Amino acid sequence: MQNIHDIARQIVAREGGFVEDPDDPGGATNRGVTLATLRRLGFDTTGDGKVQVEDVRALTRAQAEAIFIDHYFRRPGLANLPEPLQPGVFDMYVNAGSTAVRLLQKLLSDMGFPCAADGIVGPQTIRQAQAAIEAAPAHLADAYAIARRNWYYALADSRPASRKYARRKDGGKGGWITRAEEFMAPRYRLTEAQHRERTAAWA
Repeated sequence: MQNIHDIARQIVAREGGFVEDPDDPGGATNRGVTLATLRRLGFDTTGDGKVQVEDVRALTRAQAEAIFIDHYFRRPGLANLPEPLQPGVFDMYVNAGSTAVRLLQKLLSDMGFPCAADGIVGPQTIRQAQAAIEAAPAHLADAYAIARRNWYYALADSRPASRKYARRKDGGKGGWITRAEEFMAPRYRLTEAQHRERTAAWA
């Protein structure tokens, strides 16, 4: 099992550098950390007493990793989940916040381990996740990654401005889809033909 610092380093590498995409609800982002996140944390990178776009631009790799570990892994209680689930849920939490936990809770309920989809890693979610991992130790992480991929596709279905994150200009898999598929066994990844069929209605 990778340690949390290794996972955080991979997340930062996956997120990439500074971008300010008008179609991204997160706004200005660097290494996966948004301006809204820095403001919420009062993280004044430049030390000028204000938290603004320049603070996002100046964020270092080490600072981003520390933010993710402290505020996207430890604070939400992801360390209390079974170890096989931690990398995928952590990665999605960075990408989608508490939706990552709600997705897990819905998956657990669908598997027959009911828990409230409240986005909080509480005693019930921990208990049901442990029961599910004991029932399907080789499959739960894959099932979560598949549910995550499906969530991205569904989000792009309903929000045309976000389709470029799920499908490249050439029609291939976009970053959302390839990212989700990194956390599943290769046999569960869609072929290019399957991906194109799934996104054909987007025009």
